[in-house]
Amino acid sequence: MPALYLHIPYCRKKCSYCDFYSVANPPLALADYVPLLVRHLESAAAGPFETVFFGGGTPSLLTPAAVAAILDTAGRACGLAPDAEISLEANPGTVTVESLAGYRAAGVNRLSLGLQSFDATALAALGRLHDPVQARLAVAAARRAGFDNLSCDLMFGLPGQDSAALDRDLAALIDLAPEHISCYGLSAEEGTLLAARVARGEVNLPDEELGARFYRQVHRRLTAAGYPHYEISNFARPGRQCRHNLGYWRRRGCLGIGAGAHGFDPAGWGRRRAVPCDLTAYAKNLAAGRDPARLLETFDRRGAMSETLYLGLRTAEGVSEADFTARFGQGVSEAFPEAVRKAGKRLFLRKGRWRFDLEGWLLFDHLIVPFL
Repeated sequence: MPALYLHIPYCRKKCSYCDFYSVANPPLALADYVPLLVRHLESAAAGPFETVFFGGGTPSLLTPAAVAAILDTAGRACGLAPDAEISLEANPGTVTVESLAGYRAAGVNRLSLGLQSFDATALAALGRLHDPVQARLAVAAARRAGFDNLSCDLMFGLPGQDSAALDRDLAALIDLAPEHISCYGLSAEEGTLLAARVARGEVNLPDEELGARFYRQVHRRLTAAGYPHYEISNFARPGRQCRHNLGYWRRRGCLGIGAGAHGFDPAGWGRRRAVPCDLTAYAKNLAAGRDPARLLETFDRRGAMSETLYLGLRTAEGVSEADFTARFGQGVSEAFPEAVRKAGKRLFLRKGRWRFDLEGWLLFDHLIVPFL
């Protein structure tokens, strides 16, 4: 497995839009969760890892000592490549220069800050615990701590947002000069507080037409600022793409550690496993010497072909026709003639690679269905 994902399902407060597994009042203390992660890692027959990603939840609630212990275990039990990309997600309100310096000393070399907006009212509506001042201070603290590979998250399509407000957010983010930017449209995912508020008519989100205008605006503004658009929602300075996420989109192997973590084994046509979103069960299984992960899906050839396109066509690099044919014995248009026809000019083959254009990315959820 070239990648390691560690899920930290702890938060001080659940954001209104978040549908990832995280808890604000957990049945297990974070200090007691860390030894479980270490035990889980020690039992895993995987590695060496080229990338490591601490996701959540709020991984920046971990102490630097805890991060160091986890990474030491990963290196000792599984192996870490000398140039491994080691990312940690952080919320601005939970970090200091001292904690960030501690993470850097522990081996974290890529920091992902969830800024989301520079508008105080929008941040409060999203349930974020930081304000715009803390967002800027967190970036400055990360630089002082020695991070030269910084990613920042921004959301668009916020309630009441217009084009001018989005441009102010984009300008503020560009001014901070991160190496990587993830820019997502706000959506009301089933089961979230935001979805309930939308259903009750308390919150109105932009319609599809306005959301598409915002997406094009984000693309224009960030690419003009020197951030190539390398995946549907991601932009980066040249050479600063997230290697861990590229592994997902290239359908490479990943070991998932922690309650709520997902992993992928590419052997054969591939299989996906997940650890149930239950901290108590996670602790009990590890205490009993049982593997806490469960099989989610085993792929057949057709399923592997579909997922290769679903993941690869999200990226600017697209899908290699030669690699696809070598892997599956058919080219893309031979395997999916009707889907290619329905995609029309939004999908094209150029220099041996299949790609969607920007409008194809806008319609991705619709255009990809015939391939699945």
